[in-house]
Amino acid sequence: MKYVALVYNNPGAFESLSQSERDELMSEADAFLNEFTESGELLSGGVALADPTTGRTVRVRNGLPAVTDGPFAEAKEQLAGFYLLDCESLERATEIVAHDPASRFWGVEVRPIMDEAGTEM
Repeated sequence: MKYVALVYNNPGAFESLSQSERDELMSEADAFLNEFTESGELLSGGVALADPTTGRTVRVRNGLPAVTDGPFAEAKEQLAGFYLLDCESLERATEIVAHDPASRFWGVEVRPIMDEAGTEM
């Protein structure tokens, strides 16, 4: 089954770390990516998203689009990036995410990806 791991943090959180903390985090992230890519459980090496203020939210109401500049959520933490997993269970996906060094600093949500029929839910 496939899962998405959604990494949330405060905008500027990575930049607020010291250079040595950032270097250590990136080194650990490389090891994490290598380990789970080699096991075949990590499908995507991760995608970082630009600052939320650079995006837009589009809602169509009564046939008219309403476009709002970011940030979008009424929360301090924003979606910062994601990666895809393919493993046997939610428990295994959770175990893998617990190895992600980002989970020590920020929240990482694990969510199943529905197939076209949605039968796994």
